[in-house]
Amino acid sequence: MMVKICGITNREDAFVAVDAGASAIGFNFYRESPRYISHTGAAMISEKIPASVWKVGVFVNESPETIAKIVLAVGLDVAQLHGTSTARGVRIWRALSAVDDPDLLNEEVEAVLIDSPSDEVFGGTGKTWDWTQAPHLERKIVIAGGLDGDNVRLAIEQAQPWGVDACSRIEKSPGLKDHDKMRRFIQAALNS
Repeated sequence: MMVKICGITNREDAFVAVDAGASAIGFNFYRESPRYISHTGAAMISEKIPASVWKVGVFVNESPETIAKIVLAVGLDVAQLHGTSTARGVRIWRALSAVDDPDLLNEEVEAVLIDSPSDEVFGGTGKTWDWTQAPHLERKIVIAGGLDGDNVRLAIEQAQPWGVDACSRIEKSPGLKDHDKMRRFIQAALNS
């Protein structure tokens, strides 16, 4: 099970996530997000993260040129694309809402991240959705949206994803992780 901790804004949270067994950490480069981090700040964290842990950049409605610069500056392994963002030369995870039709994807992506629907924000809502409705695609599926240590096993059982992604439900406040909640989530996901 691939386990991603998203919304990393500081070294301590990143190191705890890695130590607990996270497969990937996510840096949010969307300026409107309460979990926004500059590419300089992300690079300072990324350089201390083992190569075995994927560094994922979260981009919303961003140009391919800007994404390429940040991928290089931070040393990202994956670009998680929301909205109209497109990218080249990097592994892509396309983020979709649970109400979107993933069959309409007309791009090559490594994985599809399915998150809670929202008209107001691009992820990080802390709201769950009906995981039994997760699409079964030829592509890898990552589920997100309201996941924590209490519900991730059920979500995995119902959706049968390749990976899981948590952010707001494992925080003390936006951008600051609750280390106990983060460890519980990672262990519950890995032991499912």
